[in-house]
Amino acid sequence: MPIYRLENVVQPYAWGSKTAIADLLGQPGPTREPQAELWLGTHPKGPSKVIVDDDRIPLQQLIEGHPHDILGAYVAGRFGNILPYLFKVLAAARPLSIQAHPSKRQAEAGFSKENREKKELDAPDRNYRDDNHKPEIICALTPFWGLNGFRPVAVAADLLTPVCPMILKDALQDLKNAGADGLKLFFTAMMTLRTDDRKTAVLSMMERAMPLAGRSPVYRWMVKLARAYPADMGILGPALLNLICLAPGQAMYLPAGQLHAYLDGVGIELMANSDNVLRGGLTPKHVDVPELLRVIRFVETTVEIINAERLRPAEFGYDCPAAEFFLSVIKTTKRQPFFSPSTRGVEMLLCTAGEGRLDDGDPSEPLSVKKGDSFLVPACLDTYTIRGDLTLYKATVPRSSTDFQVV
Repeated sequence: MPIYRLENVVQPYAWGSKTAIADLLGQPGPTREPQAELWLGTHPKGPSKVIVDDDRIPLQQLIEGHPHDILGAYVAGRFGNILPYLFKVLAAARPLSIQAHPSKRQAEAGFSKENREKKELDAPDRNYRDDNHKPEIICALTPFWGLNGFRPVAVAADLLTPVCPMILKDALQDLKNAGADGLKLFFTAMMTLRTDDRKTAVLSMMERAMPLAGRSPVYRWMVKLARAYPADMGILGPALLNLICLAPGQAMYLPAGQLHAYLDGVGIELMANSDNVLRGGLTPKHVDVPELLRVIRFVETTVEIINAERLRPAEFGYDCPAAEFFLSVIKTTKRQPFFSPSTRGVEMLLCTAGEGRLDDGDPSEPLSVKKGDSFLVPACLDTYTIRGDLTLYKATVPRSSTDFQVV
């Protein structure tokens, strides 16, 4: 079975870029509509197709016909003949919503409940669009700003004090006095304000944050968010949550239940195969506060910046605890090709820079590779080689914790 080229779906969400994904794919830009995410995978909302001669075959159809050949025996057995990850390019020109993703148990229960209520899968007020959890890793291609997990209580309280509106003063005192429990008390108070109170609070916070914007990116981002989303309490996010700027090549991991938001930049995102999102702010979309409060982990979080570590010649991996996916980057030169290991599961490759070729063992038919190209590498293929000056991101499934071995 050969390596297949992929044809993928672009998601046109309003916060997307009109240039980044088009540039990656070698298409004219700026585009008429924002292009937010490029999806590689089998999720029903944006399934990839494999190119076979002049045909386009849905990737899920190919997997169903040859599950062990495509996925490998381990992946097919553990995940029920389903590709367990969703591979993306994310291009944020505007901030995404503050959000959290459910655990596997929460997703199964929520999906079943909304099915019993006969809620349509594409209903705007639906929380659960599948029964899976959604841990994820994001790796920056450009400087990438995001919010990830609650700050230590003392730090959050210090940052909130100069900008906190009067209506949340008691909640701020609870935050200071109640330790980690105060995170839930403060967040619940800000999320349950009445509409009129919310508008007044945001205006007050905007006025207080503006003089401080030159001193700290926390307040600078608060002002930016208030301008983009007037009357949205999510503007407190940069003070309440860890504000992170990833340099190109750096990554961070987000487990289930971790409140987060992506603010600006282009990155490679890899996650479990799910589209479940519970939103909490910075969005005109549906916000279900009681369900969000049930899903969030209200704990102080120290964000670990993940740097790629050498796995083998030309390949560098991003260590994270997810069972469904593992992200690595392959960087080849004319002097240093990449030789794949002989024991592998299903892989997806996405080229983000350069030109070269991909050899699956048939010397008469090497595949040309350039920026924007993507490929499915079946597990049954013994080995393959990548040559040229290229950068490719690779998604695969770890067999065990021993798969990440720095050499």
